[in-house]
Amino acid sequence: MDLGDLLKVGASMIQNDSQESTSGLSGDLISSALGSLLGSKDGGLDLSSIVGNLSNGDLGDVVASWIGSGENKAIDPDATEELLGSDKIEEFAQNLGVDVETAKNSLSEALPNLVDQATNEDSSLAGDLLEKVGGVSGLMDIAGKLFKS
Repeated sequence: MDLGDLLKVGASMIQNDSQESTSGLSGDLISSALGSLLGSKDGGLDLSSIVGNLSNGDLGDVVASWIGSGENKAIDPDATEELLGSDKIEEFAQNLGVDVETAKNSLSEALPNLVDQATNEDSSLAGDLLEKVGGVSGLMDIAGKLFKS
């Protein structure tokens, strides 16, 4: 799965989430907003900024569950702001024409599945990520360092 496919999946998740104000939005609009929020300069998913913003062990465990092969842990809407940054959340909300609370709620529902799909074995994004960090052992080493309390 490439980034374009992943953004379409994310758009569908947000269109079908529990937020009434996102159900009528176009998939292209949501994909574009997600691309601005989560995309990297090289055209991939910017997982490094997500991992780089982990400030406590609780969020580290949550994000690690998305990258791992087990069940994805849920993230609190306010924690999405901590994870991604308030400026990015506000920009995402403006791009969609929704309020910040709606944006945080939608992202808290979509992010676990988006990161999980971006890092699964079928995703070309996973191969790119693993290549950048030295394979699975490199990723686990980075995760271990980040998630220590």
